[in-house]
Amino acid sequence: MENNKYQNRRDSLKMLGLGTAGSLAGILGSASESNANPHLSSNPTKGMGMVKIKSVKAIATAPMGHNLIVVKVETTEPGLYGLGCATFNQRAEAVVVAINSYLNDFCVGRDVDNIEDMWQCVYVSSYWRNGPVLNNALSGLDQALWDIKGKRANMPVYQLLGGKCRFAVPCYTHAGGSSYEQLADNVLQFMEKGFGHMRIQSGYKTSQDNRPPDFKEAGFGYNGDGYMNESAYLRSVPKMFETVRKVCGEEIELLHDIHERVQPSGAINMIRQLEPYRPFFIEDPFSPENMSWFKQLRQSTTVPIAMGEIFNNPNEWRDAMTNQMFDYIRCHISQIGGITPGMKIARLGEWFGIKSAWHGPGDVSPVGHAANCHIDFAIWNFGIQEAVNFSDQMLEVFPGSPYMKKGYMYVNDAPGLGVAINEKLAAKYPIKKGSNWQIRNNDGTIIRP
Repeated sequence: MENNKYQNRRDSLKMLGLGTAGSLAGILGSASESNANPHLSSNPTKGMGMVKIKSVKAIATAPMGHNLIVVKVETTEPGLYGLGCATFNQRAEAVVVAINSYLNDFCVGRDVDNIEDMWQCVYVSSYWRNGPVLNNALSGLDQALWDIKGKRANMPVYQLLGGKCRFAVPCYTHAGGSSYEQLADNVLQFMEKGFGHMRIQSGYKTSQDNRPPDFKEAGFGYNGDGYMNESAYLRSVPKMFETVRKVCGEEIELLHDIHERVQPSGAINMIRQLEPYRPFFIEDPFSPENMSWFKQLRQSTTVPIAMGEIFNNPNEWRDAMTNQMFDYIRCHISQIGGITPGMKIARLGEWFGIKSAWHGPGDVSPVGHAANCHIDFAIWNFGIQEAVNFSDQMLEVFPGSPYMKKGYMYVNDAPGLGVAINEKLAAKYPIKKGSNWQIRNNDGTIIRP
């Protein structure tokens, strides 16, 4: 019976003119005909040739004081290389070791075109994953591979991601001041430069009646530990918003970063008080350990929320995004694994009404800022981007860096990410020991960011 079944199928193929050895060639033409027609080619990259990774190395530099780590991937094609950002300012030396001692040996000889496969391989290769050191190394590798792919295609990376959704990338910048009035004046100055979005900060109330906190007077803690007066901070923020709104008007969009430094109930109460001043968003109200508080926050206020600056793995953002716990995803692209997971996060957010607001501080290299911007161009659900402000030294070390104009960020249209590096000049700005991130309250208890 089985033989009869397959014989019937062969007879059907004969009726189509395919013969007993029928194949798609009978319909599409012979192999030679198929090769003559580029639309029928079985190898869409034929003619480009395979390019393999020749070496992977870390370039460490600090032109503006922050420790910056760049991954350089060199290939078997002469002159073809890619750059990616692997900056982890606080633990820069550990990332350098991870890149030079592990990533290089792991990657040499692999095909530069297979970015997704490479990402997955590196992600699980150490068995335990999602650590910040290895994630930064992976981020740099991933961005460098996208840089290479853009150069091979002779296109900017945003074109490979789908092309532009906007002519430029709207940004917010940072305004501060020793008084609310000075802060408001600084906001006005930035408005004159074309910025329509402003993150306003008046410090985190690090003094108490102009005297040292009790833990320092008692000799507790370590040199360099910061201090925060939580209750003073919570009282100050509504006053700050009120002053800036009165002076600067309703046209400017105002943002503020809590930086996960206060107790959840205090953050919720303060955010409710900010409703009359219409914040564009309030950033990072809770630490990753307090994500369950988002449900109560959502029930308490309609103020838009941004979250995710210190998210490290998909388990931290996946459920929160699908449950619409916040409005803007704030991941650090050069920490979560690069452009590859960044695009996946953006696509997830699109279906749940969540926009992007990628983290873009001073301790991200121009390569990392360019990666942010290329994603920003290509995704429909873009929200806002943190502005860049590079020194002359930084621009000399990193030719082709992103730039600002009237509140918008631009990248050049060179193939790849568009940023190069002057390695000799970079070496003139050596990195320093990583800093510690420690803030305490008055009795010396550590405050978790």
